[in-house]
Amino acid sequence: MYCCRKVTDDLYWVGANDRRLAMFEGVYSVPRGVSYNSYLLLDEKTVLFDTVDAAVGEVFFENVDHVLAGRHLDYLVIHHMEPDHSATLAELLRRYPDVRILCNKKIADMMKQFFTFDADKYTELVAEGDTFSCGHHTLTFVNAPMVHWPEVMMSFDQTDGILFSADAFGTFGALNGALFADEVDFMGEYLDEARRYYTNIVGKYGPQVSAVLKKASALDIKMICPLHGFVWRRDIGCYLDAYTHWASYEPEEKGVVIAYASVYHHTENAAEALAIRLTERGIRTVMFDVSVTPASEIIAAVFRYSHLVLASTTYNAGIFVNMESFLYDLVAHNIQNRTVAVIENGSWAPTSGKLMRALLDNCKKLTVLDETLTIKSSLKEEQLPALDAMADAIAATFAEA
Repeated sequence: MYCCRKVTDDLYWVGANDRRLAMFEGVYSVPRGVSYNSYLLLDEKTVLFDTVDAAVGEVFFENVDHVLAGRHLDYLVIHHMEPDHSATLAELLRRYPDVRILCNKKIADMMKQFFTFDADKYTELVAEGDTFSCGHHTLTFVNAPMVHWPEVMMSFDQTDGILFSADAFGTFGALNGALFADEVDFMGEYLDEARRYYTNIVGKYGPQVSAVLKKASALDIKMICPLHGFVWRRDIGCYLDAYTHWASYEPEEKGVVIAYASVYHHTENAAEALAIRLTERGIRTVMFDVSVTPASEIIAAVFRYSHLVLASTTYNAGIFVNMESFLYDLVAHNIQNRTVAVIENGSWAPTSGKLMRALLDNCKKLTVLDETLTIKSSLKEEQLPALDAMADAIAATFAEA
């Protein structure tokens, strides 16, 4: 049965939700599910903006058929070729064989990589700044390379001020009846998932996001329609501000993330002792066990807060495996502008600290404190002054900021 919603008088959401998906892109946990958004414009020419993942194809086609109500589908705009937005493309062409596809050349080329149909037969290429009249509405096309694939583009409806933003401005989580961000307590209930979505999906590409935000600032945006998550029609500025902040790699607030890897709780004990000292100094502190908490959640927290403490046991003369995996992921997401401290443990050769520092050398603009706490098996009473010194050093950087 069709399940769609009106966005404006002539624009409809025809996407679908997937609450059974466990891992988005096979990497990121989505305990609240995910939405796959597609939009259908009923103008003199009917225009569909993107398709959906194959998992929700059945209801998607019912939605499209219902909204068209017997009308012909004239155009499909493809903003992004990732399969969660294009897997149903071949079936769409089978159902609507006369549809024309509007996309840029990189999308057209990538279409040929994913599918075997004659893409040239359907495609009309558009470029940066080109316009297309649907009748009452006029679309302008904006390239958004590496947000977060190289082919990505966006469309701006000049008539209603709607930005079809591809994967930008999305969030994890299925839409539970609410389509618009103002229908929920977004900042209270969904901002964390929006941050986790941004930092893990797009976070590596801050400069490219900043370039697109600069383009967006020249547009009179009244609504944002992303490919995942809520449609924005009110208080858009606050969400744009969040993206501007995230893209700059500047922390949102002062605080310390302690990420630790511990086998028999001794490294965890040292991390907890440091957390107590930081809290006693009035410093907000959050702790994560890298063996339990998904890396995507820790990376989102690192993007949020100003300081990071890495505490790891030494394992097979190296960094404990889950900490090493987390650090590679963190470096890959281009984290910068943070202050970092290191705690290492090892029963006979504590080398994890030196190795963690070496990995952090791949990051830009990180300040790694000289104060390193080295533990041999377990924290001892005589090492508490060193732990205090580390807490003082971290607190001093708060005072300087």
